Amino acid sequence: MPRSEPATTQAPAAPRSRKGAQTRARLLEAAKAVFEDVGFLEARISDIAEKAGLSHGSFYHYFESKEQVFREVAEAQEDSLTTRGDTSDAADTPPASELERIRRANRLYLERYRDNGKIMGVIEEVSRYDIPVREARIRRQKHFADRAEAAVRRLQEDGKADPDIDPEIAAVALGSMIGRFAELWLVDDWGDYDFDHAVDQVTRLWANAIGLKEPARRSRRKA
Repeated sequence: MPRSEPATTQAPAAPRSRKGAQTRARLLEAAKAVFEDVGFLEARISDIAEKAGLSHGSFYHYFESKEQVFREVAEAQEDSLTTRGDTSDAADTPPASELERIRRANRLYLERYRDNGKIMGVIEEVSRYDIPVREARIRRQKHFADRAEAAVRRLQEDGKADPDIDPEIAAVALGSMIGRFAELWLVDDWGDYDFDHAVDQVTRLWANAIGLKEPARRSRRKA
């Protein structure tokens, strides 16, 4: 299949009215549903318009092509994976251990991937031949790699991680592990794993890989 190049024609201007913005959002939501149902190649613009309750011609008022609307759907999904979790209750909870911080991050990523597994599968497929979609996917991976690298460096400085580990290489390798595991498990149905158990296992692998040192827990004495 030939590679898809970035669009060179000018895309329709963004809607100025509130109604126009809502209509555009309906088309994006409808497009996501259609892509999830039939994939990118089998999806038709008429299907997207019908799903949104609009005419075929209305689609072109907001998008120039099926490729453009898919790229926007993909971009939105990639953004949702990299958005940090809600920290509104952080003040009400005690500071997490380093292991728990890693577990929370892995859980959040896998939850979001699972909740959007169908469209993520289509995005992973299209990213193999569509340059803008692949670039969005790479930005997501780079985002997590940068965060992981910073975390490993901090842990090394605090004496909590193996100082011989290369933070940059570790970040790329561990991020790839989580991303590929999510795809195999939640898209390709590699195995029927309990969600909590899977989160715990990838977290232990992550922590063991960097030699994370956690304070020993004090055992309670029997009365």
